[in-house]
Amino acid sequence: MYKKIISTLVIGTLLAGTLTGCGGSSDAGSSAKSSGKTELELFSTKPENKDTIQKLVDKYNESHDDVTVKVTAPPDAGTVLKTRMAKNDMPDIVAMGGDNNYTEVEGAGMLLDLGDQDYIKDVQEAYIDMVYDVNKDKEKTIYGVPFATNAAGVIYNTEKFEELGLEVPKTWDEFIDVLQKIKDAGEQPLLMTYKDAWTSLAPWNSMAADLAPENFADDRKAGKTTFVGTHEEIAEKYLTLLDYAQDDYMGLSYDDGNKKFANGDAVMIINGNWAISQYRNANPDVKVNMFALPSSNDESQNKVTSGVDVLLGVSKNSSNVDAAKDFVSFMMEKENIQTYIDEQFSFSALKGVEQSDEAVSGVQEDISNGKVANFEDHYYPSGLDMAALVAEFSLNRANGMDDKENIDQFLKKCDEKYDVANVD
Repeated sequence: MYKKIISTLVIGTLLAGTLTGCGGSSDAGSSAKSSGKTELELFSTKPENKDTIQKLVDKYNESHDDVTVKVTAPPDAGTVLKTRMAKNDMPDIVAMGGDNNYTEVEGAGMLLDLGDQDYIKDVQEAYIDMVYDVNKDKEKTIYGVPFATNAAGVIYNTEKFEELGLEVPKTWDEFIDVLQKIKDAGEQPLLMTYKDAWTSLAPWNSMAADLAPENFADDRKAGKTTFVGTHEEIAEKYLTLLDYAQDDYMGLSYDDGNKKFANGDAVMIINGNWAISQYRNANPDVKVNMFALPSSNDESQNKVTSGVDVLLGVSKNSSNVDAAKDFVSFMMEKENIQTYIDEQFSFSALKGVEQSDEAVSGVQEDISNGKVANFEDHYYPSGLDMAALVAEFSLNRANGMDDKENIDQFLKKCDEKYDVANVD
């Protein structure tokens, strides 16, 4: 799933046309049919959750005689939405991730304020704040309602932990101690799958969320700070983790690495809940759990990396705003969110709805208590390919570059590439 979060959904390009007059005029969009039945379109940018979304839509349709919702979930959602927006043909309801792509859509004035809806009081404040953070100018208006969330951190083989007498580390020093004990026992501590560059972002996002200056995202955007001078500790600790990875960490793919981890080739891997289903597909008997990557020696700073995987929004110019809002209210009912998170192996943004799978029990309490931090790259400009930069940084280490030289070059490039991408 994180692969999908940082996927090539370039929603920025979909805003090429002016967003005025969008009324959902296509056959797939809002229209009052000759039967008198209102038809709504739900546009999802995540094709992989289509079956679950369709199941919930069917449930809604069966209970409403006057409204029918149809799902659109194309594989190239960005291009499709771009074309439709250029034709003033917006869907009534959108379901998308809460990242910088959402910022571009929201910032264009596309979405309706849903802050007055009854269910908002039951949404965890931490995820509401994440939406505020990715609104243009951090406007404290709920244009996108957090629906489903995800989590990244350290996934570990619980049986190996037990065999080696290890406890879940809570601080950076404890984490390094655990890694060293595993190495000393002749086991592989960490498995890295950087042949697929996007996976290199998992440790970066967790450590940067914990260790970067509190207002870094805003100050960097405003040109008040830089990666140089603020991210050296993060970069140094990132390289330290590579000391405990397998030798071919730049040559192992995500899919092959998941199979290896599932079959006991390493004790830990840094990724997200979305990968666990692949481990189980490769080895149904594998036993895993998760913990937040403890980047700091201050335990209170070590949060679960968790973002809004799906938020729901209503087009401001829908012909049937009330019906669209009613559908979103239906989706936000606890029973329906539970169905979604169970089938999609995700987490809920709604209080009182929890993921019960034991494989993520180690992070569920923190998520329920709001001890979470968003994926740091959600705050970077959409044109900044941070995965490529981190992967190059890692490759330089593999090729023997001096660490100080590597760190200096990496952070300088981060600033250069950021400045190029930092355009409204």
